[in-house]
Amino acid sequence: MVAPSLDAMSADLGVRDQVESEMMLSIFILAYAFGPLFLGPISELVGRRKVLQLGNAFFFAFNLGGGFAQTETQMMVCRFFAGLGGSAPLSIGGGVLGDSWQAHERGRAIAVYSLMPLIGPAIGPIAGGFITENTTWRWAFWSTSAACGLIQGFGWFYLQETYASEILRQKKVALIKETGNEELHTEYESPDRSIVNHMRSALIRPFKLLFTQPIIQVLAIYLAYVYGLMYLVVATFPLLWTSPDYYNESVGIGGLNYISLAVGFFIGTQTAAPLNDRFYRQLKQRNGEVGKPEFRIPLMVPGSFIMPVGLFWYGWTAQTHQHWILPNIGAAIFAAGGIVIFQCIQTYIIDGYTRFAASALAAAVFLRSLCGFAFPLFAPYMYDALKFGWGNSLLGFIAIGIGIPAPFLLWNYGPTLRAKSQYAAGGG
Repeated sequence: MVAPSLDAMSADLGVRDQVESEMMLSIFILAYAFGPLFLGPISELVGRRKVLQLGNAFFFAFNLGGGFAQTETQMMVCRFFAGLGGSAPLSIGGGVLGDSWQAHERGRAIAVYSLMPLIGPAIGPIAGGFITENTTWRWAFWSTSAACGLIQGFGWFYLQETYASEILRQKKVALIKETGNEELHTEYESPDRSIVNHMRSALIRPFKLLFTQPIIQVLAIYLAYVYGLMYLVVATFPLLWTSPDYYNESVGIGGLNYISLAVGFFIGTQTAAPLNDRFYRQLKQRNGEVGKPEFRIPLMVPGSFIMPVGLFWYGWTAQTHQHWILPNIGAAIFAAGGIVIFQCIQTYIIDGYTRFAASALAAAVFLRSLCGFAFPLFAPYMYDALKFGWGNSLLGFIAIGIGIPAPFLLWNYGPTLRAKSQYAAGGG
């Protein structure tokens, strides 16, 4: 919702530098890089429910504060800390799905889960554009805070714990109260292990996974690039649609073009969700009813071709000033391919690192959020130098260079690498 409001926000807060203006948008995503590094592992110590509720409360407080910011510094601080709180569902949600669904059922669950963080930035600017045009940009913060408060209220009463270790710990505490036996402990606990050591181990685990697991490294780099591209397109849509050099639409009407991204994300999700689980079941049946995370890879291949096609289409139809529907079709194709890749990678990570899914996803989220923060900062300069045609072509060629080899490398070497890992499911 903030993207269409950047010009008005910058004028009110006295921000004249373009990079600083873009940072007020993307610093929220920078916080996504750091929040999961401690929120994910902490959820593996105290459970998912507590961390989710605390993160939502943190987001509510600082997002509300953003609506009252009077200076650039105040806005930056509020956006960063709101991002820290908002990163909780992203870092823990995958772990919750891994806790709750078996491998052959996760495709649909991951589809819904991964759609929401992407369809939000696609739909939010539509509302943000009309809010900015008809009231004040501050309502973009106040309205989302009201929605967060409502969701937090439901979560307080209905959100249940899913992490097996924490559920067993709660049962252990109840049994100790009943029996008075202080020696009871769960299979996940070591009686001679201190809380400090436990915390230290959990907090450094994402870094261990990122720096020692080739599978996580390959997937994290690819996911980071895809995520960075998505936020680059979201952040630069106003540059195309409201600029006098291109389509010269009003802020409100220009925001309606974000519908194309939402449509692409939705179509990609609805296509990938059933196919992901179907391919998994078929390959599992052929493999003697033994499932493998690599069975998520086949669907990644068409996604890796579709996304660059969308970038080329979007870029060149925009640069040549074709009818407005054509760049939107290209953006929708790009979004559909991107969400398919996104879902396959997330499901692979959860399947491959089930017990440590939150830490594994935190490692991937760290890199992807850095790209989500950085890409919108250089995008205006890239488009100024290369225009939309060659700028998007450059991004598309890089996507091909990363995305085409990745599925084949994982298919051929993934099982061997997992077998050698102490963290991966089925590893040693």
